[in-house]
This record gives sequence, structure tokens and C-alpha cells, in this order.
Amino acid sequence: MEDRKLEVLRAIVEDFVATQEPVGSKSLAERHHLGVSPATVRNDMASLEDEGYIAQPHTSAGRIPTDKGYRLFVDRLSSVKALSVAERRAIETFLEGAVDLDDVVRRSVRLLAQLTRHVAVVQYPSLQRSRVRHVEIVHLQSTRLLVVFITDLGRVEQRLVEVLEPLTEEQVGGLRAALNTVLGNASLTDVPSLLADLPDRVDPGLRGPLTTIVTVALEALVDRPEERIMLAGTANLARSAALDFPGTIRPVLEALEEQVVLLKLLGEAHDVATMVVRIGEENELEQLRSTSIVSMGYGTSGNALASMGILGPTRMDYSGAMTAVRAVARYVGQTLAGAS
Repeated sequence: MEDRKLEVLRAIVEDFVATQEPVGSKSLAERHHLGVSPATVRNDMASLEDEGYIAQPHTSAGRIPTDKGYRLFVDRLSSVKALSVAERRAIETFLEGAVDLDDVVRRSVRLLAQLTRHVAVVQYPSLQRSRVRHVEIVHLQSTRLLVVFITDLGRVEQRLVEVLEPLTEEQVGGLRAALNTVLGNASLTDVPSLLADLPDRVDPGLRGPLTTIVTVALEALVDRPEERIMLAGTANLARSAALDFPGTIRPVLEALEEQVVLLKLLGEAHDVATMVVRIGEENELEQLRSTSIVSMGYGTSGNALASMGILGPTRMDYSGAMTAVRAVARYVGQTLAGAS
């Protein structure tokens, strides 16, 4: 496409996102330094409309971008908005105080919703991609233990364990040492094989309680295939519902209640270096074809642990949304790397 027509399309997208009103050739020529007459702008707009990049919502109105127009606009973005120093510091400060993985995810999803004013979705890192950093056993009562499993990503799993016979502090120390010897820095995928014969390799007096703890460990670290998602900012959809969802917003809200839908939205974003943008009709789910999704992976050392993104109307500030998603994903990766 000619550079001038791309500039006209860019101006239409930016004006429509900002004003929420169809854009006319006269106002376009007045607000943007396109270097051509209003008549030339009208001709370019007619050409863009013929090619399906813009449309006229009703007679005598200006033009609005179509999904095809948004797609070309996003594909031709030469750069995304730069974060201000204040925005960068705000993200760093917001995430610095996180105490564990749950807190990191909770803060991240709230931050992303606030920055973009859209719905934010953050997927928890899968336990299967983690390693055991440490196992702690707290002797609560003579026959009651609190077993705490801590992963390299800061995820904490706690279980209460009842044993048949009273234990001494020395025995509890022996259980703790046996577990950390075999599980320290072990991948969670290796946990079952590492624990398989562990009770047979310890002092006979520890076999009973250790067998119980091994069962709990397998349940806490291995037998949990479900993925977890956290959502924030659903109320942001209501701010412009009348314009962006002229029929009803209900199908979108219903879709967001289904975790499997949210997982699918983020499913393609499995790379920490690649942004995925799905616009309108590009979304497989019919209920979400009035929305766009911007997502990418986050992780440590270049490896994606999970994904995050935002969902909003197709009339969104794509450059700003992409900047926010990329920045938060990067800072979350750095936070998790610091915890590991």
C-alpha cells in the first residue's frame, strides 16, 4: 500500500480510538499534517473503503476502521509507545513488594488492568515447569506436622500431616533432611521417581511418617494438572459498552467466566519475545469477535513459564496496550528470576 494511504489509515485509527466518533476527511486533514488537500484525503479514504480497511457505519457519517484495517495498522506499527520514567518506576515499585508467586500474579493482573483500562488476564506458571527449592517441616504437635514445599518461582504449597506415632524434634529433622536431600533443586516432573523408594532408604522409625509425607508431596506437587488464571478489570468493559458492544456485552462477560476460554486466549502466547494480537473476527470464539486480545509469554532466562495479556474492544490503543503488556511481562520475568 502507498505510504500516503497508510498515513491516512493510521490517522483514522488514532482519531477513532481517541474520539469514539467516525472520522471525516475534513477533520482528518485539519488535525493531521498529511501534506495533501482534503480532496486527496477523500480519494484515499474512498480507496481504503473499497479495499475493506475502513467502513461507513451509516449514511453521511465519517469512516471507522474495520478489523482488516486494524490488522494492517498493527502489522505496520514501526514502534510502540515508550514508557515514561514515572510509568517504569511505578511498575517496578508495584512489583517489588510481592512476597510470593500468588502476590506476583495478583499484583501483575491489577497493574495491567490499570495501565490499559482493559480486562487483564495472567496465567500462573505451571508447577510442571518448576523446581523444588526447599521442603520445610514444622512440628506443630506431637503427631501433627505442617509440610511446606517451596518452588524456585516462589510458589508455596502447604499441607497438614497427621502421623500415627508421636515424633521428636530429632526425628522431624531427619524427615526434613531426607526430603531435601532428594528433592533439592529437582524438577517437579522428576519428583515421583525420586520419592518412589525413599521410605525404604531411611531409618525404620521414620518409614511410617515419611510414607505419609511422600503421599502428600505427590498430591501437592504432581497430581495437580489444572492450570490457574487470574482476571482483573472486567468492569473496564462497561465504560464504553454502548459504543463498542452495541448489541450486548453479555456474551463477552459469559466467555470470560470460563477458565478454559481464558487459557485458550493465552494459548498462542508462548514466547517471551513475540507479541500475539488477535483482532475481532480473528478470534475463534464467536462471543469474543467484538474484542481484541494482546498477549505474550513471560518467564526467566528467555524461557516462557506462562502467558499474560489484555482483552478489550477492537477500538483500542494497540500501541499503548502492546507497550503495557510487554513491560509488565518483562518485569514479572525479572521478579521471578530474582526469586529463583
